[in-house]
Amino acid sequence: MKKERFGIVLPIVLISYFMILLDNSVVFTSTVKISQDLQMTSRTLSWISTAYVLTFGGFQLLGGRLGDIFGRKRLFLIGTYIFTFSSLLVGLSVSAPMMIVMRAIQGAGAAILAPTTLALLMDNYQGKMLQRGINYYGMTAGLGASLGLLIGGLIASFTSWRIGFLINVPVGVGIILLTIKNVKKDQQVKSQSMDILGSLYSAITIATVIYSINGEKYRLFALIVSLMFLGLFIRQEGHAKIAIMPLELFKDSTRVGAYIARFFIIGMAFSFLYLAPQVMQNLYHFSPFLASIAFLLMSLPQFVAATQVGRLNTKISPARLAVLASVISIVALAWIVIVGAQSGFWLALAVPLILVGIGQGLAMSPLTSLGVAHTTADISGSASGVLNTFHQTGQSIGLALVTALTSGIHSYAGSFNAAMLVLLFYATIALLATSSIMLNKKDHKWS
Repeated sequence: MKKERFGIVLPIVLISYFMILLDNSVVFTSTVKISQDLQMTSRTLSWISTAYVLTFGGFQLLGGRLGDIFGRKRLFLIGTYIFTFSSLLVGLSVSAPMMIVMRAIQGAGAAILAPTTLALLMDNYQGKMLQRGINYYGMTAGLGASLGLLIGGLIASFTSWRIGFLINVPVGVGIILLTIKNVKKDQQVKSQSMDILGSLYSAITIATVIYSINGEKYRLFALIVSLMFLGLFIRQEGHAKIAIMPLELFKDSTRVGAYIARFFIIGMAFSFLYLAPQVMQNLYHFSPFLASIAFLLMSLPQFVAATQVGRLNTKISPARLAVLASVISIVALAWIVIVGAQSGFWLALAVPLILVGIGQGLAMSPLTSLGVAHTTADISGSASGVLNTFHQTGQSIGLALVTALTSGIHSYAGSFNAAMLVLLFYATIALLATSSIMLNKKDHKWS
């Protein structure tokens, strides 16, 4: 029997998804040099990440639904064009305003690209091939952020921060050429109606809730605005003929549990990735390069664990595997809380890095599979958009909350220990969400 092959579509999807995830974390290790080169204050410097997060999180639902309406290939190419061109201008930025604006545009391109990648995967593969593709996709989701810190550390130590953005240009051009030549044409679209109000309400809701945590002024006002527009958004989606986020996606308890778990598990992991390099450098006096090398303790086990998911899925359901991943993460964080960062790198942080890596390697594929479970072709793009929205907002909101809750603690060790306690709470919620999926009566085979 001839073995099925993925062809070129899977590499196109994985490379493009990895590119946008990498870009979200590589900036962390470059902020010092960026602030020096562009003479940015700490307030304007924070907008390098905030501008990207606002548009990336705010427009993902729109990006997913546009793919359903106008075709995956078309939207995938548009998103890649925007992301690639804006990456070029970010890398060539000569002032703070130019860089912030280009980062916002880059986030909008990523918002179109991210949900379309998963939808393209679902369009081009079926059965076991689809599940293997989702496993690889989940592996990419888990590795993108941690490898971003490693690559960012190397770039910051040995070359210009601009390379971290300019490298997207040849990669993006290659993806565009391969997509034009190899990805099948979109089917004839029957309807091109757009949920304009839903798109507007969702963008305002997500942007204002993120700003209410990350912003400098009028945060309470932003929170009130976000709650008001959330109500308007839900009401609109209940009445829209072609909703940007069909409410039927939330009628399935499997998907809802996966969304919640994804939000908190990625919020935990991303916050850990952000905080651990700081404690390495400020408390243990690691150089940026040495801190990036230390993250191999996380990245390598994460890669190994992710590669084993394909074998484990013949024996373990995705819900059970997600529960296992959450438990491993809880053990890692409890370790740090009990031992304390002041005990030194090898005693306090080395083993938790390994465990967090394993937990992330095991978590992303099953949560991806569960997040698109039981969907039909006409809403797969929306399902992908919702899944990526929970992923992105989990990162930004999770990190913002833990930073806000620990900002009053002035010692490096005390602040980090308190942050790990908050992250332990995140992982516990993820465990409850995945356990609820496992315990209900539905059949939860791999999609």
